Amino acid sequence: MKLSEFKFELPENLVAQHPAKNRDESRLMVLHRDSGKIEHRSFKDILEYFDEGDVFVVNDTKVFPARMYGNKEKTGAQIEVFLLRELNTEIHLWDVLVDPARKIRVGNKLYFGESDMVAEVIDNTTSRGRTIKFLYDGPPEDFYKALYSLGETPIPKEFITRDTEAADKERYQTIYANNIGAVAAPSAGLHFTREIMKRLEIKGIEVAPVTLHIGLGTFRTVDVEDLTKHKMDSENFVVPGTTAVVVNKALDAKKRVCAIGTTAMRAMESSVSAHTRLKANEGWTDRFIFPPYDFKIANALLTNFHTPESTLMMMASAFAGHDLLIEAYKLAIKEKYRFFSYGDAMLII
Repeated sequence: MKLSEFKFELPENLVAQHPAKNRDESRLMVLHRDSGKIEHRSFKDILEYFDEGDVFVVNDTKVFPARMYGNKEKTGAQIEVFLLRELNTEIHLWDVLVDPARKIRVGNKLYFGESDMVAEVIDNTTSRGRTIKFLYDGPPEDFYKALYSLGETPIPKEFITRDTEAADKERYQTIYANNIGAVAAPSAGLHFTREIMKRLEIKGIEVAPVTLHIGLGTFRTVDVEDLTKHKMDSENFVVPGTTAVVVNKALDAKKRVCAIGTTAMRAMESSVSAHTRLKANEGWTDRFIFPPYDFKIANALLTNFHTPESTLMMMASAFAGHDLLIEAYKLAIKEKYRFFSYGDAMLII
């Protein structure tokens, strides 16, 4: 398929700037792949579509406060430093993005707040990318504590145009977040509450975790018309053996396995055995899923409404069927569903 087939006009006012008052009060559009039927529900109704023995596979990655602000030595110019990933834990080497990038060169030092945290620019990686080394001598736990105290919740500023607020620290994080390492939240999971998790347990629906640490590559603009030429950034993932057992038991019993978000789906599709079952695995994945695609594990997908021409929309299209997804998106705009990270949810079954 071509990039242009994922283009649509998204009114700016439909990009959610804040989450719903309560997590589970988002709207839920339900797409039935077999019949093409589309339903309008509340997220609280999601349990009506699942039974005992079904499995929800969640991404338990935890967002860290990746956006920091430092001051350049001598000039004092404020520089935004967006932490992407740690390259070396012993010498505190990090991949970062800087803004404004034109002011930052190899050898420059950055000072953060009133703290003793200082970083030196070691290398240029891309136009905005830099490798920096934090000059810190204390124990590792003290370093991370100091680093994270300086950062703020990395809500995606390209679409959420307001300033970060105190409430984002809690709301831009799933309630089951456990393994720190993401710079963006797995947004489909943001709708879950402790009450819904308890109701899942009572109904006999199992919740099984995978971990995929979301990087900014998930939101990177696709700039090639031929989708086969787009390259995804690699992201670190883990599929625990216990999750593989739970999922395969459900598949063998012809039960529903629902990927809670595109990142949970990517982790599973990156770990398929020769017998088309989920296998325990960990490593890096750059799997790019777009139509047509034969999904091997999950037979249901919960996702949010995504921005035009995004890789997230492309995966949803591959799962739902392109025509049905485009019809659903047109309807969502007409019915004023909320889009993106803090927006409403779509269940594809």
